[in-house]
Amino acid sequence: MANNFTFYSPTEIVFGRGVQTQAADYLRKYGATKVLVVYGSERVVKNGLLDSILNPMKAAGLACHLLGGVVPNPHLGKVYEGIEIGKREGIDFLLAVGGGSVIDTAKAIGYGLAEPDKDVWELYEGKRTAKGCLPVSSVLTIAAAGSESSDSSVITNEKTGEKRSYNDNLARPKFAAMNPELTLTLPDYQTMSGCTDIMMHTMERYFTSQGNMELTDALAEALLRTVKEKAVRLHTHPDDYDARAEVMWAGSLAHNDLTGCGNGGGDFATHVLEHELGGMFDVTHGAGLAAVWPSWARYVCANIPARFVRYAVNVMGVTPGATDAETIEKGIAAMEDFYRSIGMPTNLRELGLNPTDDQLHAMARSCASACGGSKGSARVLYEEDMYNIYKMAL
Repeated sequence: MANNFTFYSPTEIVFGRGVQTQAADYLRKYGATKVLVVYGSERVVKNGLLDSILNPMKAAGLACHLLGGVVPNPHLGKVYEGIEIGKREGIDFLLAVGGGSVIDTAKAIGYGLAEPDKDVWELYEGKRTAKGCLPVSSVLTIAAAGSESSDSSVITNEKTGEKRSYNDNLARPKFAAMNPELTLTLPDYQTMSGCTDIMMHTMERYFTSQGNMELTDALAEALLRTVKEKAVRLHTHPDDYDARAEVMWAGSLAHNDLTGCGNGGGDFATHVLEHELGGMFDVTHGAGLAAVWPSWARYVCANIPARFVRYAVNVMGVTPGATDAETIEKGIAAMEDFYRSIGMPTNLRELGLNPTDDQLHAMARSCASACGGSKGSARVLYEEDMYNIYKMAL
């Protein structure tokens, strides 16, 4: 059954070799005059990427200000720092040079500058809705989060350990310059974590209980098979440009809502479960997703067996078993084998964690609170369910 939907994806994609040097042209196209360039590590400075972006910007007469030091699971403190720079310098545009953490930071700064008299963290706490956001764009260096064309951002309050998301079309980037060459030097673990995150963004939309469209399913399954194949390829051949191009494009398509059109609403329980791991233990997001998903899948699969059977056969390529339950288990086990084949964990211990029972309860309690008491579409999860999944994942 197809559900009503609205598909809104206004981000202009500029894709291919060398496109980062065109950022200045697109900034001017979208009305930028004073730009805050946000980035993460000094890698983009040392390898010359930042200069290849800044020099054309300066030649075009754009005022450029810098904010570096964004970390994975990006911190609220860095957002506040960017807001202060923006107020002082009259910033009217944000350009993120990096991956999801950098783009999410830029989005949060954009919200903060649009309403400078309010605390931006209130958005992530769910206390209010944004009234505006300064325009944001990106030069993508990591294929993973899909933040370059999505409405979402995730920020960690480093003082409280809370990792929270906020979704709003106001923050959809104006453009994204996507050069797969910029991902060639990434460590394997980061590349594989990114592939895991990309797949999960579509899987969260795929495993629903309120109906799906055949065409959307076909798009989702093709994307998942492609990323799975290319992840295996990049694990042993990291210099394969074409494989990186496929993965980078999949990252945007997986999280701009295309693979959820007409379904009954995304699940995203695995994501919120992982957010607590990220907040408490600062784990790599994609790896945390891989560590939680098999336990989530076994916990909810009986609620939507047809979806899991279809996934097992159409995505994982398993031969159907004598019963649906057997096919489902074969599909989940095949997913675990895939994760291990690319160096991803399938449980918390493989992730390097051994949380206490008190910590499991604390994460479940925080997760339920952040979700307003419950989360999920495949199966609605409450605090006790969240605890049970964490416990299974040990």
